[in-house]
Amino acid sequence: MIRRPGLPRMTAMIADEPTTAPDGPVVPGVRNFRDAGGCGHLPRGVLYRSGALDRLTPDGARALLDLGVRTVLDLRSTPETAARPDALDGTGIRHLHVPVFAEQRWPEDPAELYPLMAELAGRPTVAALRALLTADRRAVLVHCASGKDRTGVVVALLQSLLGAGEPEILADFLHSNAALGLTAPDPAVPGHATRPVAAVHLRRALLSVRSHHGTLDEHLRAHGARTSELLALRAEFRTADCP
Repeated sequence: MIRRPGLPRMTAMIADEPTTAPDGPVVPGVRNFRDAGGCGHLPRGVLYRSGALDRLTPDGARALLDLGVRTVLDLRSTPETAARPDALDGTGIRHLHVPVFAEQRWPEDPAELYPLMAELAGRPTVAALRALLTADRRAVLVHCASGKDRTGVVVALLQSLLGAGEPEILADFLHSNAALGLTAPDPAVPGHATRPVAAVHLRRALLSVRSHHGTLDEHLRAHGARTSELLALRAEFRTADCP
């Protein structure tokens, strides 16, 4: 009988203060860009995360290509992508649009938003899983508008699927605060753009997955993943133990 691993237990404590942004590549025209690997069995150079690519410069496009990025998974809503399309024309990089929210409407309260995002992130996470499986050793970039909330949840699910523990997942999630210079919400700016991410909200999202589906595997199967795909992704990176 195959034991299907689920979500790691969420027990360790991580502070909510912004952390120092990790050293890594800079992609001109792109905010909050970083490597999402280096934890669990997810190696570096395989999965990147960022904000939107609508201001990607030619130098930025070359930087993405040099990093091996050949697939971009855009989590933004249809109105967002129409208003600010990714600047990928002529780069040869494949653009996949798999929104978390189809429309530009979502709850304002993070306590309500994050569990909902966790559920709606199932389909994009399955799309990312498949992109990683078919990437032929090429990298995948996942992004939303700022690269902190929707991207944060999808990346956390992928990291967890590949064996990362809560401290690693939350540390990467909280790097967005430093990368975007977020310390406190700006009451003059509506919405989530200036709101720092907080560990408690991601914990709530991940615990919601467990409470509704039992395991992360079951959550992803409910959104179309095949058991063979889950096993194949783990097998692909099973020897990539990261510090």
